[in-house]
Amino acid sequence: MPTKTKISLENLEVAFASKSDADLRKMYLIFATMNSNTAVKMGIKMANLAFKIKFPIKGLMKSTMFGHFCGGESIEDSQQTVDELAAFNIKTILDYSVEGEGNEVSYEATYKEILRTIERSAGDDNIPFAVFKVTGLGDYKIMIKVQEGKMLNNAERASFDKLKARVDGLCQAAAEANTRILIDAEESWFQDVIDQMVYEAMEKYNQKDCIVYNTYQMYRHDMLQRLKDANEVAESKGYKLGAKLVRGAYMEKERERAKVKGYRSPIQPDKASSDRDYDAALAFCIENFGQISLVSGSHNERSNIYLTELIEKKQINPKDENVYFAQLYGMSDNISYNLANAGFNVVKYVPYGPVEKVMPYLGRRAEENTSVAGQSSREFDLIKKEIARRRNFNK
Repeated sequence: MPTKTKISLENLEVAFASKSDADLRKMYLIFATMNSNTAVKMGIKMANLAFKIKFPIKGLMKSTMFGHFCGGESIEDSQQTVDELAAFNIKTILDYSVEGEGNEVSYEATYKEILRTIERSAGDDNIPFAVFKVTGLGDYKIMIKVQEGKMLNNAERASFDKLKARVDGLCQAAAEANTRILIDAEESWFQDVIDQMVYEAMEKYNQKDCIVYNTYQMYRHDMLQRLKDANEVAESKGYKLGAKLVRGAYMEKERERAKVKGYRSPIQPDKASSDRDYDAALAFCIENFGQISLVSGSHNERSNIYLTELIEKKQINPKDENVYFAQLYGMSDNISYNLANAGFNVVKYVPYGPVEKVMPYLGRRAEENTSVAGQSSREFDLIKKEIARRRNFNK
């Protein structure tokens, strides 16, 4: 049985144990730059321009932004990152972060690459999950038409059938490899179509063990009920529900579309409501543990501590493979490393892909970390504190 432990996510010695003094100085420069909104926007524009005109910027990117937030340019190139995380009891999700070009050739290439991540995950305890976005496998505009109940022409129907076949093919490959696969959530105006494909896959592949996981964006005001409804259906049909919880990634886009089209925004009225529903979803998943397998994708310290308390109260073994804490590589190491050090299952999303093709991902990471009104980000504050701690320790 797990013992009652007091977990602190403020232990900087643990949080930055894998980082040398030189690593910290590099991180300081990266996050200092990202604390300037102007510098971030200018840097992204200059980097994209440099790649466009074939200016040799790849080495600089690999030693700075790309190197901090990505594992490598390929699965093989990411092995060092997998090993470094594993040394601290943190596992890896290889996340192919190249955005598709919106054609069948691109979709098929992405499908084959995700298959390779599944093959790499098979039999490796350090890579317990694969992951994909449905929009990487097919045309989102067709999914919008399907969700709106519009008729598809023959070409669209053939394209949609290919998309569904790719989704099922990846889930089947995961089941055959005895690994688990996470399907990311996307925009609300075609999420229902994604949900339908995911639940069909769950019914096929989650009969005995939880292989397929859907993602629930708790910044939507209807998502807690959708999670509960999904579990009720899963129970009635006799399959396990895989639930990855996140707060959400499309807030501004969702609100703007709702305003333009004149429907009620699906987004919560405020952050407190998202936090409330996220924690309520954690509690629901743990209450139904065994029927539900959980991946908690959160950079919120309070929610992570709350989940450790739920696990202990339910007397779940912290190493039970049906509950994981997840964070993005290059972010919230104070959460990941301290939870892993305390004996919980922790996994990092490790993006990879050719440097020039993951620029959209890096741009989003930079914008998310940009400070508001000149205030230092949480990440930057922690780095500065650790540098100061080491200086004082070495005096």
